[in-house]
Amino acid sequence: MNNNENPPYVDETIRELCHLLKMADNEDFTYEFFSNLFTKPELKDFANRWLLVKEIDKGTTQREIARRFNMSLCKITRGAKVLHDPDSAFVKMLQMLKSEE
Repeated sequence: MNNNENPPYVDETIRELCHLLKMADNEDFTYEFFSNLFTKPELKDFANRWLLVKEIDKGTTQREIARRFNMSLCKITRGAKVLHDPDSAFVKMLQMLKSEE
């Protein structure tokens, strides 16, 4: 395992959590679970990552996102790069979100 790889238990645990969240199928319960699992700063980072993806998708400039939401351009650039891949999970989630509107 090199320094950039997670130990196998990390992937296994994330997959287990994804499976359980799919089974839960309850927005309020999932919100409560996230509130228990993550600290307030972790929740803020988690929310900001999704927020920046939505803002980039809307056409908001990276500099504007950084200014409005006090985020680093480095973090925003990473999100922007992922959106260039039409098969990325970010793009698919945005499509799901738009289909609900």
